[in-house]
Amino acid sequence: MKKKIQTVGVIGSGPSGATLASLLQMKGVDVTLFDDGRRPDLIVGESLIPAIVPVLRKLGIEERVAEVCQFKPGVSFTFGREYEIDFCFESVKGVLPTYAYNSPRPAFDRLFDERAEELGVKRVKTRAKVERDGADGIRLAEETLTEAPWLNGRQPDLLVDSTGRSRLFARTLEIPAQLGSRKDVAYFAHYEGFVARPPVGQVVIGRLDHAGWSWRIPLPGRLSVGVVMNKDEAAQLGSTPEERLEAAIARDSQLCDAGRARRRLTDVAVYTNYQLVSDRGFGGAEGGAGPGWVMTGDAFGFVDPMLSPGLWLALHSAEVLSENLDNLPAYEREMRKLIKAWMELIQYFYDGKMFAMYQTGTHFEREYPGKISDGMKWYFNRLIASMASGATTTAAYPRAVLKFMSRHGIWKSDPLALAIR
Repeated sequence: MKKKIQTVGVIGSGPSGATLASLLQMKGVDVTLFDDGRRPDLIVGESLIPAIVPVLRKLGIEERVAEVCQFKPGVSFTFGREYEIDFCFESVKGVLPTYAYNSPRPAFDRLFDERAEELGVKRVKTRAKVERDGADGIRLAEETLTEAPWLNGRQPDLLVDSTGRSRLFARTLEIPAQLGSRKDVAYFAHYEGFVARPPVGQVVIGRLDHAGWSWRIPLPGRLSVGVVMNKDEAAQLGSTPEERLEAAIARDSQLCDAGRARRRLTDVAVYTNYQLVSDRGFGGAEGGAGPGWVMTGDAFGFVDPMLSPGLWLALHSAEVLSENLDNLPAYEREMRKLIKAWMELIQYFYDGKMFAMYQTGTHFEREYPGKISDGMKWYFNRLIASMASGATTTAAYPRAVLKFMSRHGIWKSDPLALAIR
């Protein structure tokens, strides 16, 4: 950007947009937040990772979050009844907080919106309209601009797309996106009557008996249950989302056993396109004549829900942008690096290599018990937990160790047999 950013218009007051507005307001930037306040009842991204806690503290809302959310001590990965991996966030002690939260949204999202208002962010309750400004520019439509009289008819120096999967700027400018290789669809709803798995708040990720995977996320007074599978496979389970989710639960041994007394409390939500990254993340009129523009959160890109990095990436994108407001190329480079690293880590779970490595450790521990095998187990658990919690996801050393182990450290285990189809 050629000029210093003094006024910013943020479109979308979800967690990413509201966090950005709050952080910029704290820095003395003049921010206007445009949002009509509409939210679906169910939003994907209910499970959080420890890296999000420092952001909550920076915003001063962790105590409020703790009041509406479920404390999350860790996550368990299961393969049928025979095999499981338990991650406890205590293993990242000294690196990050040793816990996270499971968030009932949109109640969780409102906390970010309320904080922005407390800090004095100006708000326009409208569905903002934008239009092209030249070949590469975006500007607020006149009817939207007039609803913010304090702007005196002038476009903000920077416009931010925080509209999530709506991807307002990308659609307006016809910016393509790179899609991941998986063609999955997710169905999920909230239930009561599922048998809880200890410890309280522990998230359970399970490979489905047939194809795909499931999640069980404890929330206050209910459990979020979801299945993720190939679209074609899901289509064979019924003609409606409700039929497909119930059929997927009924045919999976673990979900069926845990949910024999289940009762669905909500409609079934459907999400697709779990791996998407915009070809461009920022731009503006040539020579900086008009407003610059940039995307945050899901509007820029989102990764698969496996490991639950989505909401942290959304909040962290706001953090990174607030620190690079006058250096948008640096912001985009950082976000692409983060998304690439998370997709890389998630792929180890999908292709079965992560579980094959853990099986190898189990075989080694049985055949060679003692301090060496115990030390190796502790080390590997901490390395993976640190990456999956957001502390060292992009760090070169743990990524190199994981890459080496996935190629040369698998013994008496077949990754293909453990892969998630």
